[in-house]
Amino acid sequence: MPKTWNLKIDSYFQAAPNCIIATAHVDTFPIDLPLEPNIREPNRKSATYRQVFDSLTTEPEKFFSRHSGIVLSANKVKPIKNKTELELEVLEANEGGSDGIINGGHTVLGFEQAKNYKYDLTQARVKVTIHIGLTEESAKDIALASNTTTPVDSRSKVNARGDYKFIKQYLAQLEQKEDRKFRIAYYQNQSGAPRNAQCNVTHLLKLLYCLDRNKYNPDGNKRTKHPAGMSLPSNITDAERERLTALLPLLTHALWIEQRLYEIIQDYISNPRRKGANDLASIDIRKTTLLPDSKYSFGFGAPTDLALPIIASYRVFLDKDYKWILPFNEFAEDFLQHLWNNYFRKYLVSEKTAGNTVGTKISRNQEIWESLYISAQSYLNQHLMKMVNSSKQEEESHVTQSANKRAKGKRGELNATTVPNGTKKS
Repeated sequence: MPKTWNLKIDSYFQAAPNCIIATAHVDTFPIDLPLEPNIREPNRKSATYRQVFDSLTTEPEKFFSRHSGIVLSANKVKPIKNKTELELEVLEANEGGSDGIINGGHTVLGFEQAKNYKYDLTQARVKVTIHIGLTEESAKDIALASNTTTPVDSRSKVNARGDYKFIKQYLAQLEQKEDRKFRIAYYQNQSGAPRNAQCNVTHLLKLLYCLDRNKYNPDGNKRTKHPAGMSLPSNITDAERERLTALLPLLTHALWIEQRLYEIIQDYISNPRRKGANDLASIDIRKTTLLPDSKYSFGFGAPTDLALPIIASYRVFLDKDYKWILPFNEFAEDFLQHLWNNYFRKYLVSEKTAGNTVGTKISRNQEIWESLYISAQSYLNQHLMKMVNSSKQEEESHVTQSANKRAKGKRGELNATTVPNGTKKS
């Protein structure tokens, strides 16, 4: 059922057939209006919020002239109580609506906080623009176009355009199919989502890009040999979405590789023989790390891109259709241990010994990506040679067995046609 909110006003006018502009009272302004159409959630620590709060609480009577106003979306609007109030009918998201605060989330948060601190806001007014009957696309278009005091990150803009829907739908299916729960932040200041960078939707995209053996192929003629220092698109085109959709089935494998690497690091720094020492660069035992799958939390902090070069090396085992050349479950663990023991652990130890931190440096260091990729090629070649040799041995064994059977058969035929001892020919 649609919900209704009442807006106490001094006056209003019909600015357009589906748009009303009103002068609203701040002290009774509804602070629980939905933020569905907004592209980010308000942040109490932001400069925008502090400016709104200071302006409102120091000189509330001048707030109307100093503030650009609030933009709302409603399904229906009608004047009540002799036109001293406007009744807003709001459709919730599950009813197919996108109504609520389009622009002005920080302002409404400032109203709420000022009321909580018992400031006298009876003289404060705010301009409110109300769009009536907007579609979801139109509401988000207005939200994106609205001028903001503080920058909106590109992730929030991509999300507002609905470009992450295919990822959300895929994760929802995984949650239902595999009894998992993901914690992903799709937009700025998203409530209920961790601030850990590994739980950012852009991190999921990086995991997928690392396995794109068609785009990043050192054996090809393209300049992009490795996804080192990759930059994510601010606009996901239809072609890009098609490519990412083809890569999506590999996301669970990429998440597994990252999770297992973190488990290996956790075991390494927790080994009692090491007496709590940590000789790995940029691994901070005073912090914690959350991964996108809510089951995995670790008692150390690590660079966001730590696992990317390792995940990227696995693309050696993929064909052009993004299918595994070898069954993933048969080689994934052994190959990861191979990389950790023979290269990656030594790299982190050497950087720590040299007094360096890896941080974002690891995602830009072409040498790391190249070394791990070559190591993966060598591992795959050795594995394939073993398979070929094993196949040859089986074939030779089969030929030998067949030859023995044929020889045995010939001897049987010979015995059957040979004259027995002691028998005379006629």
